[in-house]
Amino acid sequence: MLDTEKIVQAMGDLEEDDLKEMLKELMADGGNEAMAAMEAMQKGMDIVGERFESGEYFVGDLIFAGEVMTDAMEIIKPALAKNSDSSLGKLIICTVKDDLHDIGKNIVKSILEAGGLEVVDLGIDTPYDKIIATAKEQNINIIVLSGVLTLALDSMKATVEAFKNAGIRNNVKILVGGNPVSEVNCADIGADEWAHSPQKTLNVCKGWAQA
Repeated sequence: MLDTEKIVQAMGDLEEDDLKEMLKELMADGGNEAMAAMEAMQKGMDIVGERFESGEYFVGDLIFAGEVMTDAMEIIKPALAKNSDSSLGKLIICTVKDDLHDIGKNIVKSILEAGGLEVVDLGIDTPYDKIIATAKEQNINIIVLSGVLTLALDSMKATVEAFKNAGIRNNVKILVGGNPVSEVNCADIGADEWAHSPQKTLNVCKGWAQA
């Protein structure tokens, strides 16, 4: 039986080899506890964030943690995808203009894909005209905007305004996420929803896709 607490600690302690070994054993047993493992890894990432804020971890540790989480998700993704609806639809994800961070975005992308959604990743520092053009060209109506810096909030708001100016704001659902985002900021930005956790992002986007 999966020991989720060991996974939490391995992720929090950045013990990459131990974490991957546990996940490979999980998959060898059929992968039935993949969702529990994913949730445990998210808790481990919370520990990483707390240690960064306290000064125990540094930027390099955050980057490494993101890489470990992404690689770990690749191991269990087949088991997660096996239990998902692969016809849910497509969404856009990107880090907004003037923000070059992609750790959180990449983790969320992996979880969205494992949940059965097709993800169009526009990368980092993404101008709103590129987002709008892609949404129009590929008929995508779910947009996930990520940001880590406080100035990302301005870019998110500008992106929502650009959708309004393009006359297609009512055709899309927009979720914003990242460290500076809160319920108050979400309202000011004009987005439909906000999230700090990858799991909430997945739940919201699946709900929109199935509506």
